[in-house]
Amino acid sequence: MTVDARHAIHTSGPAKTAWQRGRLLALGSVLAAVLLLAHEYVPNRWGNLGSLVQSFLPWLGLAVPLGILAALLRRSALAVLAVLLPLAAWIWVFLPQVRPEATTPGDLTVVQHNVDAANADVAGTAEVLLAADPDVVTLTEVPYDVAEQYTEALAEALPYHQSDGTVGIWSRYPLKGVRSVDILDESWNRCLRAVVQYEGANVAVYAAHLPSVRFGSGGFETADRNAAAQRLADAVAAEKTETVVVAGDLNAVLADDAIAPLTNLVTAPTRGFEFTYPAVFPVAQIDHVLARGATVTDVRALGETGSDHLPVVAHVDTSTP
Repeated sequence: MTVDARHAIHTSGPAKTAWQRGRLLALGSVLAAVLLLAHEYVPNRWGNLGSLVQSFLPWLGLAVPLGILAALLRRSALAVLAVLLPLAAWIWVFLPQVRPEATTPGDLTVVQHNVDAANADVAGTAEVLLAADPDVVTLTEVPYDVAEQYTEALAEALPYHQSDGTVGIWSRYPLKGVRSVDILDESWNRCLRAVVQYEGANVAVYAAHLPSVRFGSGGFETADRNAAAQRLADAVAAEKTETVVVAGDLNAVLADDAIAPLTNLVTAPTRGFEFTYPAVFPVAQIDHVLARGATVTDVRALGETGSDHLPVVAHVDTSTP
C-alpha cells in the first residue's frame, strides 16, 4: 500500500450517517418555515426584501417537495424530518384559504381587469368580462383611443360609463359624483371615483391602477406604488359614502405590508389563490376587488383575454359590512 493510499484512509474518517448528512438542506427548511411564520418581520431596508417575500409567500411551499427530493437524493433522514417544519408552517398560514367553505352570494357583481395597452382584441376581451354577468366593470390600462371601443362593446349590458386617463368604470346602474383621484404626480390619471346608484343605495367605486414595481439596482423597487397606495388610502378614508368598493390593479398582493394603509381600511375574501399575473403562468394576485361597509364574499379569476393579466370577478354583499 502506498503512502498516499494510507493517508487517504487515515483522513477520510468514518462515513456520515443518515442523521448527519444534509445539514444545509435541513437549515434551508428551517429558514423557509421561519419566513412563512414571521414574514411580517422581514425588514424592507435591504431592497424591499420584506415586500418581495410577502409577494411570493405561498410559493415558499415549494420548499416541501423540493426539500423531500433533495433529502432523498442526499439520503438524509435529518433533511426529511426538517421538511416537516415548512409543511406545518404553510398549513398554519394558508389553511384558512384552502379549507372548503360555503360562500354567501353577493348582490353586486364587480369585474376588474387590467386590459393591457397592447391588447388588440377588444371584442374578445369584452366577451370574457360580460360572461360573468357583471353589474360594474372597472378597467385599467385603457389606451385613450380605445376607451370608446370598450364602451361600444359593453354598452348593451352596461350603458352607464365614465373614463378618464387610462382607467374607466362601466355600470348597469347610473353613475354620479364622478371625479379623478390624484394618487401620483403623473401626466395621466390612474384612479377614478364614481358613485353607483344601486337599487336605492349608493356605492362609491374606485377604479385604481397603482404604479408597477420593478427589479433594479436598488432591489425590489416599490416607492411609487407605495406612495400611490397611501394617497388612495387617504381618499378612501375621507370618502363620505358608507359603502365603498376599491377595484383595480394594485401591483401588490394583499399580504404586502407596504400597502397596509389601504388594506387596513377594507376587507377582502380570505380563501383561495386567485393568481392573476402574468396571464400565461400566474404567480401572484395583484388585481383585486376590496370593500368597506360591505363584504366581498367571493373572488375568482376569469379566463384569458388579450391582456397579460387575468380578469377577476367578485361578488359583493352590500347588506353586510
